[in-house]
Amino acid sequence: MRLSALRLTLAGGALLAASGTVLAQDLAEGARLFNKCLPCHTVGRGASNGIGPVLNGLDGRKAGSVAGYSYTDAHRKAVITFNEQTFRDYVRDPRAQIPGTLMRMTGITSDKEIAELWAYLKRFAPDGSIKKP
Repeated sequence: MRLSALRLTLAGGALLAASGTVLAQDLAEGARLFNKCLPCHTVGRGASNGIGPVLNGLDGRKAGSVAGYSYTDAHRKAVITFNEQTFRDYVRDPRAQIPGTLMRMTGITSDKEIAELWAYLKRFAPDGSIKKP
């Protein structure tokens, strides 16, 4: 868990250094909000599947498609490709978007928080590196 937190801190610092002031504030808040996801998910270089799949490469990724993660049948059969809107809908109510999923999301409910979390997560390429803006 400490290694994941260190990865998160380093990735957040890299994001802040590479971003403009307003964007940096949003990304910093997104990184802070991601702490609520850390019990189940990791992101960044060296991230690995845990209770939930890694979230690297989430922007444009089909639900249920992370190699090596054991998804429910409902998640594997889902026809969702993540983008800002589908992520927003999913985070608000995962079970409404994918009935039968085990995903439970609590604590990130406002449009602003969801947008900040998305801004943070969409920066990560499938290999965990930070995408160039």
